[in-house]
Amino acid sequence: MPPLIFRKGLDLKHEVAGILAASYHSDLIEAIKQADFRHLSGRLTIHLAREFGFCYGVDRAVDYAYQTRRRFPDRTVYLTGEIIHNPHVNAELRAQGIRFLSDPGASLDLVMPADVVILPAFGVTVELLTDLQERGCILVDTTCGSVLNVWKNVKRYADEGFTSIIHGKYWHEETRATASQALHAGSGRYLIVLDHGDAAIVCDYIRHGGRREDFLVRFARAISPGFDPDRDLQRIGCANQTTMLSSESLEVGEMLKTAMRDRYGDQALGTRFRAFDTICSATQDRQDAVKALLDEQPLDLMIVIGGLNSSNTCNLARICAQQVPTYHIADPEGLVSAADIRHKPVGRAEEITTPAWLPPGEVTIGLTSGASTPNNLVDAAIRRLERFASA
Repeated sequence: MPPLIFRKGLDLKHEVAGILAASYHSDLIEAIKQADFRHLSGRLTIHLAREFGFCYGVDRAVDYAYQTRRRFPDRTVYLTGEIIHNPHVNAELRAQGIRFLSDPGASLDLVMPADVVILPAFGVTVELLTDLQERGCILVDTTCGSVLNVWKNVKRYADEGFTSIIHGKYWHEETRATASQALHAGSGRYLIVLDHGDAAIVCDYIRHGGRREDFLVRFARAISPGFDPDRDLQRIGCANQTTMLSSESLEVGEMLKTAMRDRYGDQALGTRFRAFDTICSATQDRQDAVKALLDEQPLDLMIVIGGLNSSNTCNLARICAQQVPTYHIADPEGLVSAADIRHKPVGRAEEITTPAWLPPGEVTIGLTSGASTPNNLVDAAIRRLERFASA
């Protein structure tokens, strides 16, 4: 008998709505939205981006996790890893009694047939899914629809004999899952490029060839088994991690298209190059919203709230930092005081504490949050800012 897999909820949405609202909703944020996304408090003016916070896919994943705990109160419930990249949300799930297989001391060996395993919004690799199915446990699949759309395209590439070139972070859960899908039917190939620099190296190899051994060393952790650049870069299809900077994904795609045209000519593009729009609409909307905010409002600084390992949040900070002093904080606790802020600078891996960050006198602050950040954390950050400004 095949394992039971829930992919469309567990028919308990109304039963968990109250606890979800209590955990993540904010009346203050709703009021600010009604006030044209602007909040005035003493010397402080805060402008919220018009799209921020939980996206549909994240909201759905968290909802399904709460439904799972309610549906199976007497069973052991596991998550394969973080359901989303937000420490507050993951802590709330742990408080519900959900165990994380990625936690120290935990492992897949603990999973028994009677257990329930939740697959995160990023999805999981084909290998992990197969292992869980063979164990016979109940599965709750919260994989985001935007991720599934990317998988559909890379599997099509494999079927048509194209190598998937994925713009993403090779260590990220979503990109690892997508790469596993690119090996569809055992015949697919993939190459992961992180940025313009990686893409430029690939484009140069497409145009001119090069030392195969050097290429394989350079991308050792970002290529499919048995990858051969001389063979596998002849027909390529573009894909991306859905939370990457959308403009960069498009630019990488254009770089690759131009390289293929230079190597093989216009007439051959149709048989050697593929590209589909696999950029997440929610990611795009949040990036567009901060760009609009930066263009429309004169800001003294920008605060971006979200997990420090959240790709979409880091990219929001990256956009903002190009125009205004920007502070990416993991949670409201990063707002230490009116004198100090604990934040992660763009391009850095670790947090730092910056003094004298809040200007004196009248101050206008832009505020946004990543797609895995609930409104109650944005609420708490605003209330801290109010206290600092009134001190």
